[in-house]
Amino acid sequence: MYLCCMKASTINEKWLKLQHKIAEEFDTDIPDIKVFLFLIGVQELGKGPQSFNKRQKEELMHIATCRLFSEMGFYKLEGIDQDGWPHWKLVKQIPNYTLLEQEMLLKSLILNYFQEIEVD
Repeated sequence: MYLCCMKASTINEKWLKLQHKIAEEFDTDIPDIKVFLFLIGVQELGKGPQSFNKRQKEELMHIATCRLFSEMGFYKLEGIDQDGWPHWKLVKQIPNYTLLEQEMLLKSLILNYFQEIEVD
């Protein structure tokens, strides 16, 4: 069951737990959505931790967003380029969500992602 079907309070409760778990594991401040997108992007790239320039960090966050929204059928993985970076194709238009809806949807998709890889 997707967490996006849960109440906002439940999503926020699970989100806070995940934030604290990741902060503890990485011995850092409480991460926001952008940090989670970066971590997912690095995971999906599959090359392990390394230094990335600003453009690459933006690309990693885009990879994460595509990966997360692929769970809802909005993106499909087209393939991997010669440098090992995944490329995604938009296959159906994403609805115009309000900012609050976008935030809750991203949180729920991130929670699902970490649940799938058994981190939360």
